[in-house]
Amino acid sequence: MSRQERVTTSLAGSVSREISARLAPVDAELERRYPGDPGTRQPVHTVYVPGDAFAADTIRSWGDQALTALDEHAPDAASFAAVLGLADELAGPVYDRVRAKLEREPIEDLRVDFEDGYGVRPDAEEDETAARAARLIAAAYDGGTSRPEAGGGTAAPYMGIRMKCMEAPVRDRGIRTLDIFLTGLMEAGPLPDGLVLTLPKVTYPEQVTAMVRLLEAFEKVHGLRPGRIGFEIQIETSQSILATDGTATVARMIQAAEGRATGLHYGTFDYSACLGVSAAHQASDHPAADHAKAIMQVAAAGTGVRVSDGSTNVLPVGPTSKVHDAWRLHYGLTRRALARAYYQGWDMHPGHIPTRYAAVFAFYREGFEQAAARLARYANRAGGDVMDEPATAKALSGYLLRGLDCGALDIAEVARVAGLTRADLEGFATPRRADLTISAK
Repeated sequence: MSRQERVTTSLAGSVSREISARLAPVDAELERRYPGDPGTRQPVHTVYVPGDAFAADTIRSWGDQALTALDEHAPDAASFAAVLGLADELAGPVYDRVRAKLEREPIEDLRVDFEDGYGVRPDAEEDETAARAARLIAAAYDGGTSRPEAGGGTAAPYMGIRMKCMEAPVRDRGIRTLDIFLTGLMEAGPLPDGLVLTLPKVTYPEQVTAMVRLLEAFEKVHGLRPGRIGFEIQIETSQSILATDGTATVARMIQAAEGRATGLHYGTFDYSACLGVSAAHQASDHPAADHAKAIMQVAAAGTGVRVSDGSTNVLPVGPTSKVHDAWRLHYGLTRRALARAYYQGWDMHPGHIPTRYAAVFAFYREGFEQAAARLARYANRAGGDVMDEPATAKALSGYLLRGLDCGALDIAEVARVAGLTRADLEGFATPRRADLTISAK
């Protein structure tokens, strides 16, 4: 029988209480500024469609065009795998899931564009286009047509607009377009849960604050809950990364959003041009792009704001050889981004969607068994050749949840390996709010 150790202390209880009192403001600040990931689904991509080109059948049309591209340039799993260099064991599952995704949910996040993709139009024309966008998006959500059982393909889980920026020459136009769009949605019913707004070309935190005041005013007019409407901040200028005083502007922008910021989106071509990168070398894997996104990633970490990569402007069009080259480029850039924890990017053409989903599905499928097994060992305290900690369990569960959300994985196959339910995975993914001692089912 072991001897019971004698436990002694030197400090009075008042010391601990005094320290806690001193740190109470810091505790509150930590919770306010770093609430952690919201735990909601993050789309794997954002598709931008010019306002005048957006129609009721846009999403279904993109899916059909992507399927046609597969039929023409990679009609089976073997040919698609050969183009992308997929391992034999991944070829069939990835190809089948890509085709199923294009039929069921071809676009996860769609932004009707009133900025660069739309340009400057007569006011009456942009007014009408904004009202039409509101009507079409409201009708798509009202019909529930993003659900597979309803036919799928005319709504996306996330939809909204990119307005013009807060710079003086276009500020009033951007505000009016946003007002018309949001008012149109309200007239059709409550704002959809999947509503997303994008504020482009943000250079100063004060422009973010202006967007906050604008949304506050709209919410007050319509009796909406304060903070109901969030928005993404698009990072497209050097000043948005580094301010004149040497501080990281993007970190100040997140705070200026007062909890409304949902994402930071990197603008590949505007940012590259701002730094003087020649057109031939403007790409999401340029060192300048890597630097900007690394700053964005660190600034957003723990705040609940997600980071999105940019796009490639090399389109998969023309003869099969050119399509294959563009597919390989897009696939490689997407895989590179995923490895760097940029789980979202932009797609500019229907032909990009097959390789977007192929890259995402391969990324999650090739690693899910190892991740699920490691998480199961952690849950069971079973040990193994890797000693994982709560932070690693959080990363493992987040990886599996993202794979489930996009359709790369099924909960049945994750449960088969890990013995865990989705609720278990969500518990590990949010350790600040969940009990980490759950055991495998």
